Amino acid sequence: MDSNNFSYYDYGDMYDNYSYVDYPALDLSAAPCMHTSIGNWINVMLAAVYSLVCLLAVTGNLLVMVVILHNRRSISSTNVYLLHLATADLLFALTLPFWAVDAVSGWVFGNAMCKVISMLQEVNFYSGILLLACISVDRYLAIVRSAQSHGRNRSWMVKLVCAVVWLVALLLSLPVLHKGELIHDRRTLCYEILDGQSADIWRTATRFVRHVMGFLVPLAAMVFCYSVTVWKLCQTKGFQKQKAMKVIIAVVLAFLACWLPHNVTVFVDTLMRSSLIDQTCARRDHLDNAITARLTLGYTHSCINPILYAFIGVKFRRNLVKLLANKGLVRQSVQAHYKRSVSTSSESGLTAATI
Repeated sequence: MDSNNFSYYDYGDMYDNYSYVDYPALDLSAAPCMHTSIGNWINVMLAAVYSLVCLLAVTGNLLVMVVILHNRRSISSTNVYLLHLATADLLFALTLPFWAVDAVSGWVFGNAMCKVISMLQEVNFYSGILLLACISVDRYLAIVRSAQSHGRNRSWMVKLVCAVVWLVALLLSLPVLHKGELIHDRRTLCYEILDGQSADIWRTATRFVRHVMGFLVPLAAMVFCYSVTVWKLCQTKGFQKQKAMKVIIAVVLAFLACWLPHNVTVFVDTLMRSSLIDQTCARRDHLDNAITARLTLGYTHSCINPILYAFIGVKFRRNLVKLLANKGLVRQSVQAHYKRSVSTSSESGLTAATI
């Protein structure tokens, strides 16, 4: 691909680790602004953050999967969703070491791996967020509609929903196949290759889909389902209600804290590229740096859920202690303590069997 086909603004949308500041226009004479490098220490810091998030996410999500599978005889519908969610977060985290190396050394894994890793990351991004929406709907049905979370028919329905989620995530991820190796300023990038007048239209369309399906639709489902669920719980007496509400609020807040800043920043960037917002050199630089920082914040979401389960989810801790006791890693008295601490009312659907 001839690098001269790429416009100044094509390089402003560094989809993964590189910002507009890092890689200025190829034709600087046509560029409205001159940009300076932000320094190699930023890329080193990104690599360190990606590596840490990968370590926490792999450890935490593997632990969640082991705990759920260890209790698979009594697995609930929510646990099925949680198992798929942990799988998505785990696979998403496994792509981060590639971007850590990429941040420091450029893309050194070849054109095919550029497409594979980008596709794997995008599929698990979509599947993870859509599964969070499915969990909110499942809790709504269990608590508000008093639907049973067990039974052969419901089990098959949950598995079908999970299969549809993965298929939709795969279809939504197909645009990243446009990514490939691109050499610029003696550095190889894994970058979305766009050229011609259709580049801006394609970028706007794919961003719109990502905003809607990767944030707004799941957020709307979570807000509606959890709002009604909390309202229902407020009418329920007992301490179990408070524990269920803590998990719900924590999940929603974690989702918003990790992904809302990135989506707002990218939306502003889209408006700026569409000339709906005036663009200045200082504003362009600030926005590009913000996109990189807030995308990194979004990546941390893959390791947040296991932490929430460990610190807030009473039943998850009980099942974890049960697993450790069966392996002889903790005393039986500790297991007995956690078993007594979980109220039998949780089986009625106030909380998920794992959280």
